Amino acid sequence: MTTLRKILIGLAALAGLAVLVWAMRPAPVPVTAVSVERGPLAETVEEEGRTHLRDTYIVSAPIGGYLHRVVLEPGDRIAAGDTVFELEPPPAPALDARTREQARETLAAAQARLEAARAERGNREADLALAESELRRIRELHERSLVAESELERAESAASRARSALAAARASVEAAGYEVANARAVLDIAEGERSGEGGPLLSVAAPVGGVVLTRERCCEGVIQAGAPVLEIGRLEELEVRVDLLSMDAVRVAAGTRVMIEGWGGDAPLEGRVRRVEPAGFMRISALGVEEQRVPVLVEISSPREQWQELGVGFRVEARFVLWEGEEVLQIPTSALFRVDNDWRVFVLEDGRVHLRSVEIGRRSGLHAQVVSGLEAGERVVAHPGDQLADGVRVSVEAE
Repeated sequence: MTTLRKILIGLAALAGLAVLVWAMRPAPVPVTAVSVERGPLAETVEEEGRTHLRDTYIVSAPIGGYLHRVVLEPGDRIAAGDTVFELEPPPAPALDARTREQARETLAAAQARLEAARAERGNREADLALAESELRRIRELHERSLVAESELERAESAASRARSALAAARASVEAAGYEVANARAVLDIAEGERSGEGGPLLSVAAPVGGVVLTRERCCEGVIQAGAPVLEIGRLEELEVRVDLLSMDAVRVAAGTRVMIEGWGGDAPLEGRVRRVEPAGFMRISALGVEEQRVPVLVEISSPREQWQELGVGFRVEARFVLWEGEEVLQIPTSALFRVDNDWRVFVLEDGRVHLRSVEIGRRSGLHAQVVSGLEAGERVVAHPGDQLADGVRVSVEAE
């Protein structure tokens, strides 16, 4: 075998070995890469909320009575002092048959006493006319000295007694008339009838101007004192109540900026925290977990013209801005993972990944602030898997 042939065989063997090694080496791991960038970042807390009014006004029946039909409906605007509903005295309870018959007899007796009083009045009027006629006659005779002074005095006394008797008879007629009216009134309400048209009415006015929120009573009928009829509020004072987890509520303070989203409008609304209530409550979540919640009240600071369609009890999504920055170095939170209680990432360099420790600051949903360990422009693996390790070759599928 010649030397040249030996060289060729050796080269062929080396080539075959190289091909075998190439074929046996691990294939690059496909990964998705993202760049470390600077941009705006905000740390937020998101939670659902409901709109409500800070102050509402329940208009109730001030007295028991008969409520007239309430024509106002939810959504109607009213001014302070407008009549919202009317009341009339309650109908008297109906009388039973025996009591009704007694009332008829009482009326008949009162009418009889009235007739007797009228007759007595007629007698007293006749007596007075006779006494006055006799007095005139005696006075004329006395002026001509035909009768004594005592006769004139007796005639004047008789006329005075007749006048007093007539006054007493007239008072008796008046009293009997009142008795008849009272007995007739008892019979008039014996069937529990209302006072009807023209009776006394009590008009209840709106305490403030605003919008009718709810109507507890619409139809006429008997109503008890204190029973609610309408609820009135001012939609200009609308605010949002958000029940935050207690661990999030302690990070929120009065004045915290809030973005109100998911309310149905084209753009988010601006708001500010008005109050974080000092007492929390327990609520069971949909998964059956006990959660300690704290009510947080948010004022809507956007112009009223932007949210005129928003009403009471509407669902919204509130995003509380706890911290925000403009030029913040950040990466997706999906690129982070824990190793020995430290945050790590895989950085791409020359087709390979290298494990690197990083320090993380603020976090906001899908992104986290990088305090140290990375520079803007570097690329990291967005979703590191268990196939990756320090120095492993990778192929970038998307960026």
